[in-house]
Amino acid sequence: MPIDRFLQIPEEQLQPEEAGLLTKAREAALSAYAPYSKFSVGAALLLENGEVITASNQENAAFPSGLCAERVALFYAGSRFPGVALKSIAVAVLSDKKEKDRVYAPCGACRQVMAETENRQNQPFKIIFEGPGNLITYCNGIEPLLPFSFKLSTE
Repeated sequence: MPIDRFLQIPEEQLQPEEAGLLTKAREAALSAYAPYSKFSVGAALLLENGEVITASNQENAAFPSGLCAERVALFYAGSRFPGVALKSIAVAVLSDKKEKDRVYAPCGACRQVMAETENRQNQPFKIIFEGPGNLITYCNGIEPLLPFSFKLSTE
């Protein structure tokens, strides 16, 4: 996958709206329940109506009963604001185990839920995540992260 499908910029170059969303994702990570992975993840969604939804990962000893921050936020937004399009999502990771030179992108299950969200709203949204180092990585739409997403017809 070509890297030019992603943009990487220093955090201080984020637009104010994007920087605010990333800050909210980091704040949400503080409420994570992550005793097993030791990775506290927060997600913040900006909806077209201006609402911001935040969530954190919630782990469970009975794997895979836990849920990632991204899916918690996306499912809540879908149930609370049905029909309102997602404009962007920021994902933040807090952990002592975080490696400096890695990119911390959403997992495969979260990518598939993002693909379904994008398909349902019939428009892409910006995905903002951390790394490598002090850079912020983002892409417009899910296709760069999930080029062969699974789709079913709703007809």
